[in-house]
Amino acid sequence: MRSNDTRLLSARLARREQLSKVLRCAAEIVTVDDAVAALFMSRNAAAKLLSRWNRQGFLRRIRRGVYAPVPLAASAEDLVLEDPWMLVPVLFSPGYIAGATAAEHWDLTDQMFRTVFVHTVGPVRHAKQTIYGTTFVLQHITQHKLFGTKPLWRNKTKVQISDVHRTIVDMLDNPSEGGGIRHVADCLREYFRRTDADIMKLVRYSDAVGNGAVFKRLGFLTEQAAGPPELIKACKERLTHGIAKLDPAIESKHLLKRWRLWLPNRAQASYVDD
Repeated sequence: MRSNDTRLLSARLARREQLSKVLRCAAEIVTVDDAVAALFMSRNAAAKLLSRWNRQGFLRRIRRGVYAPVPLAASAEDLVLEDPWMLVPVLFSPGYIAGATAAEHWDLTDQMFRTVFVHTVGPVRHAKQTIYGTTFVLQHITQHKLFGTKPLWRNKTKVQISDVHRTIVDMLDNPSEGGGIRHVADCLREYFRRTDADIMKLVRYSDAVGNGAVFKRLGFLTEQAAGPPELIKACKERLTHGIAKLDPAIESKHLLKRWRLWLPNRAQASYVDD
């Protein structure tokens, strides 16, 4: 083998070893910090190296400084992440998986949702973002509303998800991220069947979220489900003066004064009583 060929082979093997070190250090998503830690280089050099690997097809760029490895048997164009939840702590931290996505995880529903609902303290320029074939629906929250979550390990990545109680409250706060109010009502009924249902925690979480519509919807749906009387009582004690819609996405013409709720008509929601 000629000396030039030997040098080229050595350089190629060295680059492969560098890539292997970075992939061993990283989780399923590769960041500039991973390259810095694995190769003991500056952030500027690490960023340039990841960009080069992106051009060479070893990585695919997700966002600035964030990449996904491309398996040997796949092209960058065909790449689909097996677990898109792993993007959440990298792209939307501090934040957590919420809404119908969390409801599915906690077995509150049998429905499967392709959309991943996320609450984030970070800035939200676009409420809906499609990344690697997965649609993320984002809701900005303030720091003081970052509570009621649990960590999950997805392989080597730690992801935060709303606990089962916060999941219910979030869906009452914004029924659209719960798949609509009918689905939220079904999830609430399932919640009441759980051994870990905690009525006072629902009340505390709802107080902390600070949206009076949550208690209106929670009280009404609990009443419809023949749920705990003490929860209905707590909701009545916290009724605010304004009138809210049971589901803001549905035309509502029926005013239920005792819950200060605009309800859909009978054709849209058969569970509504006069």
